Amino acid sequence: MKPEIEEDTLKVQMIPVHRKSSTTYVFTTKSESKPTKPILLLVLGLFLSIAITLAFLFVLYMILFSGWNPRSSFRYSVVIDAGSSGSRAHVFRYWLESGKPVFDFGEENYASLKLSPGLSSYADNPQGASVSVAELVEFAKGRVPKEMLKKSEIRLMATAGMRLLDVSVQEEILEVTRGVLRSSGFKFQDEWASVISGFDEGMYAWVVANYALGSLGGDPLHTTGIVELGGASAQVTFVSSETAPPGFSRTISYGGVSYKIYSHSFLHYGQDEAQEEILKSLQNSAANKDGIVTDPCTPKGYVYDNNSVLAAGNYSACRSVTLAKLQDGKENCAFEQCSIGSTFTPDLQGKFLATENFYHTSKFFGLDEKDWLSEMIKAGKSFCGEEWSKLKEKYPTTKEKYLDGYCFSSAYIISMLHDSLGFALDDERIEFANKAGEKGIALDWALGAFILNTDTTISAYNGRSRKMLG
Repeated sequence: MKPEIEEDTLKVQMIPVHRKSSTTYVFTTKSESKPTKPILLLVLGLFLSIAITLAFLFVLYMILFSGWNPRSSFRYSVVIDAGSSGSRAHVFRYWLESGKPVFDFGEENYASLKLSPGLSSYADNPQGASVSVAELVEFAKGRVPKEMLKKSEIRLMATAGMRLLDVSVQEEILEVTRGVLRSSGFKFQDEWASVISGFDEGMYAWVVANYALGSLGGDPLHTTGIVELGGASAQVTFVSSETAPPGFSRTISYGGVSYKIYSHSFLHYGQDEAQEEILKSLQNSAANKDGIVTDPCTPKGYVYDNNSVLAAGNYSACRSVTLAKLQDGKENCAFEQCSIGSTFTPDLQGKFLATENFYHTSKFFGLDEKDWLSEMIKAGKSFCGEEWSKLKEKYPTTKEKYLDGYCFSSAYIISMLHDSLGFALDDERIEFANKAGEKGIALDWALGAFILNTDTTISAYNGRSRKMLG
């Protein structure tokens, strides 16, 4: 007689393959009993397995689609700024986060080298341009691991100095540089060596300023404009709410935010180019009168190679001739608002940073950021009134080729910012700077070119790319 089974009963028949008869196994469980320890462990193990799988899939997603990389997976990019006074190679080491390039200016992540003269100086000897470009390429290769060369982009962007040359001459020089870049080992396409527009130059500088200040990707009304005074051109760039004529504005996007930017490059109005053209104008005027030209923008006692020029060192007179240069042609302005010559410029909106020669001249005179424009007038008057011999004694470490230009630049800056663009002498909206933000990021437009042209997807290293420029 079989014993009674009080528990719930589960009968299972199992027939082995090599046997014809079956065996019945009886499993018993108590009604409404709690799961046993092995079952709890099984459930826990299953849960952990699912969690680990999901975590792995998340990391895989981040790597493939969000541009996230472990810190050991750096990328490299090189931008050669071919300016009017020289060419500078910028080497960036960076990584991607949330589809944006991330980097800093530590020694391991950034390096640059500048060589003179600029590419435009090779107008009569285009082949000569290869020497400086080749040296810059070798410098860049020294900062990039060999195994990363083919994946690392290199670009050459020429600015105002090249824009002054005939297009045919520009192309001859560029083709020489392309030959060097093609054989460099870097990732390169012919269109990556070009003469960029003045608009692009100003836009890139604006991007750098707002990236450094942390406002790029935020409210357009809280961005900062930028005014630059280079050697061959000057740029004015800022977000404007006004409707601009064709060619004066462009919309770019960053971080899902659109920015309507006014930008214009005033070619021939850079510090060096303007000073040279003003002097030529004075010489032509004197030649018509058969007299010796008096240059009010150079300190007294300075000796020119041309004996027909007499340095007068008169700040007020210098400011008059610089303003005449900036206002020439304004009577022919076809728009309601023109700042320099016949060029449309909307009302200035927001805060501004004044860079390049605005900064260098201000630092030379030791000006404070507050009321620096009014202080510039005082400093200019004092400097222009000094004898050249005394100035050389007073500033023994300053090269003469730069020292003789500060009388001109002090007057030109006021004529441009105050008389032409309309900044008040005590305007708190504008500061001079060459760096910005908590990290002190250099206000170099090449960084903006890097930000807007950088590949932002993992597939970029396989030939496809998505740019930040919208």
